Amino acid sequence: MNNLPHSVTEALRRAAQASSSAPAVADPRSKVRLGLGTPAALAWSALGFIAAATLALSVNSYYVFVLAGIALVAIVGIGLNVLIGLTGQVSFGHIGFYAIGAYTVAILTTKAGLSFWLAWPLAALAAGALGVLLALPALRVKGPYLAMITIAFSFIIQHAIIEMRDLTGGQNGIMGLTAPSFLGLQAERAIAVLGLVTAAVMLACYCWLSRGSWGAAMRAVRDSETASESIGLNPLVIKTAAFAISAALAGLAGGLFAPLSTFVTPDTFSFMQSILFVLVVVVGGSGSIMGPVIGAVIVGALPELLSSMEDYRLLFFGALLLLVLWIAPDGVTGLLRKLVAALRKPSAPALPAAGAAEDVSLPVRTRRTLSAEGLTMVFGGVRAVGGLGFDVPASAVTSLIGPNGAGKTTALNMLSGFYRPTSGGFRLGDTALAGLPAFRIARHGVARTYQTSQLFGSLSVLDNVALACGRGRLGGLLSARGFGDAAVRERGISLLAYCGYHGAVDIVAADLAHVDRRLVEIARALAADPDVLLLDEPAAGLSREDKSMLARLLQKIAAAGISVVVVEHDMELVMQISSRIVVLDAGQRLAIGTPQQVQNDPAVRQAYLGENAQQAAAASRAPVQGATELLGVGELVTGYGAEPVLHGINLQVKAGEMVALLGANGAGKSTLMRALAGLHRPVQGGIHAGGVNLMHLRAEDIVRHGVVLVPEGRQVFPELSVLDNIRLGAFLYPQDVDARVEEMLGRFPRLRERLHQRAGLLSGGEQQMLAIARGLMSRPRVLLLDEPSLGLAPKVIAELFAALDRLRSENMTIVLVDQMAALALSLADRAYVIEGGRVVAQGTAAEIAANDALAKAYLGGH
Repeated sequence: MNNLPHSVTEALRRAAQASSSAPAVADPRSKVRLGLGTPAALAWSALGFIAAATLALSVNSYYVFVLAGIALVAIVGIGLNVLIGLTGQVSFGHIGFYAIGAYTVAILTTKAGLSFWLAWPLAALAAGALGVLLALPALRVKGPYLAMITIAFSFIIQHAIIEMRDLTGGQNGIMGLTAPSFLGLQAERAIAVLGLVTAAVMLACYCWLSRGSWGAAMRAVRDSETASESIGLNPLVIKTAAFAISAALAGLAGGLFAPLSTFVTPDTFSFMQSILFVLVVVVGGSGSIMGPVIGAVIVGALPELLSSMEDYRLLFFGALLLLVLWIAPDGVTGLLRKLVAALRKPSAPALPAAGAAEDVSLPVRTRRTLSAEGLTMVFGGVRAVGGLGFDVPASAVTSLIGPNGAGKTTALNMLSGFYRPTSGGFRLGDTALAGLPAFRIARHGVARTYQTSQLFGSLSVLDNVALACGRGRLGGLLSARGFGDAAVRERGISLLAYCGYHGAVDIVAADLAHVDRRLVEIARALAADPDVLLLDEPAAGLSREDKSMLARLLQKIAAAGISVVVVEHDMELVMQISSRIVVLDAGQRLAIGTPQQVQNDPAVRQAYLGENAQQAAAASRAPVQGATELLGVGELVTGYGAEPVLHGINLQVKAGEMVALLGANGAGKSTLMRALAGLHRPVQGGIHAGGVNLMHLRAEDIVRHGVVLVPEGRQVFPELSVLDNIRLGAFLYPQDVDARVEEMLGRFPRLRERLHQRAGLLSGGEQQMLAIARGLMSRPRVLLLDEPSLGLAPKVIAELFAALDRLRSENMTIVLVDQMAALALSLADRAYVIEGGRVVAQGTAAEIAANDALAKAYLGGH
């Protein structure tokens, strides 16, 4: 170590301190995954560097050249690891930045007469600046589109070099480059040692970056851009920074390649080299600290080890790489992580005792309140929300409720900045927020949780909360301040305890149970110390006990001074926790008031139940007599996690009968329909159709037995024509297709006019008709209709339900789920009311219409 430059020794020492003091940003096995997490691992890294430097000083010039090449590839790999491993973005164009670095050094040293030591950092700067310019448009797309843009960039750079002959020498390139002296060394040895030192320093910098606030932010953006914005992070800035760092390191390596090879030509920088750069990261293990180094050694050394095989060298090289990827899809470090994790159990930092959570409190300060006026959101001519206005009182829970499609989540998305309102606005105190991006609204003090939990799955529980404490402020690029401060970590643990989370805080959030994910997400939102907390269906999927705990938590948060706005379909919970309720219907504010006022409002009852029309229509229905049971469900239990959604459902449907399943959103109706159709596997119970046990059949086999689902949201094939969509419904029964298509067109005349149009261009009502027609082509014995009226205009709904009435008159057996209880009961023979995954009432349509259980299921109350 004495022969190493002081800066390198200091860098390695600081990396050791960072590895022992900075918090883990990934998982309980992060020390293994990152690869430089213990002093022992750091020591091995230092020994590896010393061994490589010793080789560079002792072996012949050919192997020195190979060793230098490995060092340069490792530098590029470390940079690509920032992009691929931390932000999840893939670039196949980094050979372009490598070429820019090489040509910058070549041009500045040969034509401008600059010293290599001045030209080299300028090369990295030029590559990084070009990386920013490429990233700003490129990072607005994802996946294969980003990869294609970077591939195009590499080709553009290569052809630009050829065309700019006066500057670059064209196809002939630039010759006669000389290597600088370093530590008294000359030629290849100087470049090899300089490359190794640079790789070591960049590796230490990557260690600080990945363990600091910027590294955590990059992983957060990779896991969920939406959630990262809700805690104040700007994904575009973070991804652009990653791209710039990655490009700069590629330029830095390219700047060393020029004097190493003594000449540069366009053919030197082929697209295949970009593939090898990516392969270095993938083989070594993306996201790990030592991954790019290990990958560089494998990719750089294997061809040389196989050199004796002559013509078969590349074939064996490719086969060995495929073998490595097959055995270790997460890379070599991923394989090592799994081996070590099997032998080591992580230790969890202690949480406050359960009783200590009572001593935790939120900061006491004057908080601003939220007010909206005239909020309007139009999507392609469809008014999702129109002229919405309401005030959110301080220190209280305000709930937004309404039927499916009422505009509740759209309103929440506008208030949190994920939608820009078409017109209208909203304010937090005296600050107008409408039109600001989501991350800026979050920084102003509006926090958000989501219907489907959006935790940062690769970060630990504590890191999720600690990252939010900064409200988007990340500090220096290589700093862990704020994110890693002891005070911030202690506050994160306290907030977790405050929210009722009592598990380990260093496990990855992806491994949490559903209820714990909800609690951690709320704790993360509170970490930003918001004025207003927006929650979208926080009780979805929770048990009764968990919902009671959630109710107490939300009331406690409101009592601490934070305004809480909840979108929730569990009416019992809404009525329990709310001080004020805003009712939406078809994007308009229908009513506003206390829970009691809302429950007794005739307009609200009409919107949910359509009481007058319902009772008149239901009273006129006569029950089907003497029919045999065609579909039976017994003690059905199913769910999506540890807690069941359906609890012992019993259901009977007779031949020729229409049965309606009624209940509020989240009651379990769609889950029951999916279980009947075989799209969701039940846990226990029985499902029979015409005497056939459907419990363990696949969805396509259930269709063969005549149980056909028309799913919620239509789900037509948008790129196919209307005719092709209808024909696909006859896949199992291709006989007489043309005659049956003609029957469907007679049943739904609108489809005849659109027969050769793409289905994706149809209106919502036409798509629903097409979905039903496609289902009928499968010759169902039982037709399952899930929310057919969802999002349709009243006139279209009337036309659609008239078609369903004709089906019923033809003795088609139908199970109907629809948000509009009035229309469902006007057609149904019998109905079941489902609340909390349980059947709470059943009977004829008239009996259900008169049963208070129906109103309670939709509006809560007693």
